[in-house]
Amino acid sequence: MPTEAVGHAPFLRHLDRWVPAALRRARRATVALAYDGSDPNLAEQTVRLAGEHAARLRGCRLTVLVLAEGTEELPARLGAAEAGLPTEVAVHLMPGPPARLPVALRAAGAAGAPVLSYLEAADPVALTAAAAGRAAEAVVVAEAATPLRAALVDAGFALVTEVELVDADRRIGFGTGSDRSLEELKEILWASGSRFRDPYGEPLSPAARVEPAPLGRALLEELARVGPRTVTELRRYAVTETAYRAVDAVRALSDLLDTGRVTRTPQDGRLGGDVLVTPVRSGA
Repeated sequence: MPTEAVGHAPFLRHLDRWVPAALRRARRATVALAYDGSDPNLAEQTVRLAGEHAARLRGCRLTVLVLAEGTEELPARLGAAEAGLPTEVAVHLMPGPPARLPVALRAAGAAGAPVLSYLEAADPVALTAAAAGRAAEAVVVAEAATPLRAALVDAGFALVTEVELVDADRRIGFGTGSDRSLEELKEILWASGSRFRDPYGEPLSPAARVEPAPLGRALLEELARVGPRTVTELRRYAVTETAYRAVDAVRALSDLLDTGRVTRTPQDGRLGGDVLVTPVRSGA
């Protein structure tokens, strides 16, 4: 598998959840792929998934935009995938690098509708265009040495995360405006079985239950830096700033409470989102 293709399966799984939600909300949406096109399977599967959802959601309009240099195989594979698609789905194949994404999105009539993009480059022009759509989301794959979180923030995404894939020498970033989408995408990445980097650069192997100490240490550092925070805020910190999931944050906080390194207000009840967590000062 090409190293870039490590992002294909997570993107397609997210797409499968994203399309019906987007079309129920807005009745029209755009899916944009900007990559080299050397693996036509990604574009083909995207088109087929789009057709399956559109067939069940009549009266909607879904556009699939493929921006790629590609090979001779790509147009043929897309043409085969288009055969038999419902009229609600439009497919556009355009040549060019990711920097042409703003032009491609305008040509596809994506303005004012939800847009989900898949990019295999941290091109700032492409990222800004991907963030401009209504309820925009983007999955980005780049070399491990390429920071993606800051680039996604600069592009205009309200919520971002990134994970470094230890065994693929690649980094996957995600930008969105939805906490739910953020947590779902992180769960999808964990389900892939890939190893990530924890906040201290050590390999992190996904599991149903993970060792809470590294994340607990990171949460303590965040609390020391910014002061007391709610469980909701600490869950978001774990999802956006580390490779961990929201559920891991709750487990790490429970461990910190059990060992007396933080306190909570109120003291009793479920460790819910509005519970305030305060670090315990050394020697207190």
